[in-house]
Amino acid sequence: TKLQNELVTAAISIEKEMNTVTSKLETGKTKVQELEEKITTLEEELNKTRIENMKDPLTGLLTRKSFTDEVVRIESSYVRINTQYAVVFFDLDHFKKINDTYGHECGDVVLSTFGKILNKSIRDLDIVGRYGGEEFIALIHFKETKELLLFLKRIKSIVTENSFVYKDKQVKVTFSAGVTIRSSYKNY
Repeated sequence: TKLQNELVTAAISIEKEMNTVTSKLETGKTKVQELEEKITTLEEELNKTRIENMKDPLTGLLTRKSFTDEVVRIESSYVRINTQYAVVFFDLDHFKKINDTYGHECGDVVLSTFGKILNKSIRDLDIVGRYGGEEFIALIHFKETKELLLFLKRIKSIVTENSFVYKDKQVKVTFSAGVTIRSSYKNY
């Protein structure tokens, strides 16, 4: 009887200890799951921030830094397999006058719209970014020079044949563009 009581007491003690260990394991498992969820959330936020930092918030185009990062990739392709491209630099004419006449909000609409025009006019292998202020830059791949001219004519036609609309005002915008072909230089 004494031995039986000791065994029962030991069994009860072991059961209590197992329940305590099980409880601790479940608590630990819950904490691990919470940490895994936090890590997943932080990774998602980091990716979102990384993507947001690549794009200019006003125009949706690549930022100058992101554009420069993409140039490295395109330049590598040029060096390896001679994929021809041109650098096209755009500058909105008299932009300060637009801001002074209609206000900075109107200027933002013009920049945003011009950015959309450029972005819709390029192909997947081309890139376009906001260089700064009212300046934009694009790398356009081509086989024949006339493709570049058609690209610029298309942009010019869209911009000059239409007005940028801000509230009830129609704002005429012009731009200047410079084009250079990568193969004409030793490096980008």
